[in-house]
Amino acid sequence: MYIKDLKFSLWADFIERDYLDKEFKQLIEEGIINGATSNPAIFKNAILSSPAYKEQLSSLSGLSAKEKYEALAIFDIQKAADILKPLHDAGNDGYVSIEVDPFLCDDAQATITEGKRLHKTIGRDNIMIKVPGTEAGYVAMEELTASGIPVNATLIFSKEQAVSCAKAFARAQEKSGKAVDTVISVFVSRIDRALDDTLAAKGMRTSLAGVYNAADIYNSVEALHVSRCRTLFASTGVKGDNLRASYYVDELLAYNSVNTAPIDTIKAYVQGGDKTAKLPIPQEKIDALFQELKEAGIDFDEVVRIQIEDGLEAFKVAFKEILENL
Repeated sequence: MYIKDLKFSLWADFIERDYLDKEFKQLIEEGIINGATSNPAIFKNAILSSPAYKEQLSSLSGLSAKEKYEALAIFDIQKAADILKPLHDAGNDGYVSIEVDPFLCDDAQATITEGKRLHKTIGRDNIMIKVPGTEAGYVAMEELTASGIPVNATLIFSKEQAVSCAKAFARAQEKSGKAVDTVISVFVSRIDRALDDTLAAKGMRTSLAGVYNAADIYNSVEALHVSRCRTLFASTGVKGDNLRASYYVDELLAYNSVNTAPIDTIKAYVQGGDKTAKLPIPQEKIDALFQELKEAGIDFDEVVRIQIEDGLEAFKVAFKEILENL
């Protein structure tokens, strides 16, 4: 835990082979991070831009593009998991996440099959399988967690998605009689980037909708009391200079939560971030903000719907670009 009293974890939203051997270990040793996450966009940037992958790639001739990708990604995930293992053994998270093929997002059985295969192939206890928050995803989440596989529910933008994930985890616990660690990854800054120009033009407060939406989701997840299920705040990096670099970590600090952030954001938080819990925000205050948006003619549900679609599409595009280059 980064802050033990709050049961607050700080995970690195970054994977790259050279980084794992150097700075990653240092951040763990200093007690700053206790987990890591990856996604297709992160792996795309790492695999296509870092020379660290060339040697392994040269030994993978004859494999399909997806087989090459998985070989590279699994190597990194195994490496990260092994580095994090002492934390996991001590009950201090120590998880690293890997996402299923985003093109399977609407196919529950294919997601289940791939999730189980990846978990078995990686062969580490401290792996979380990332599954997008779609109708098919909820079915897959239930089956995977019932099978004892930790799950990171990803691309969560709405309260309805988050509640569906939490209920899937609860059903899995009832079915299997056991609980595994799960997180519900709520994407934050993308909401603000979609809305802030409009809000500024109307003379309204900016960079609050994403935080209040995440706070609303946090309240709903906590109210369900699903064992070993936590809200994870993702998409917490800041774009541009109008906000302090640690803004989305500061403003979402909460009991029993995780924040996965880019390395620069983590450093900014450690150096000067606010270590005072900001959540929960009273529900009436959250509701008042969304009423303001509604009265200003902003259809927040539509904003969220577009973000869900765009988020899935962005991961599909990144995955497609990896495969095309391999």
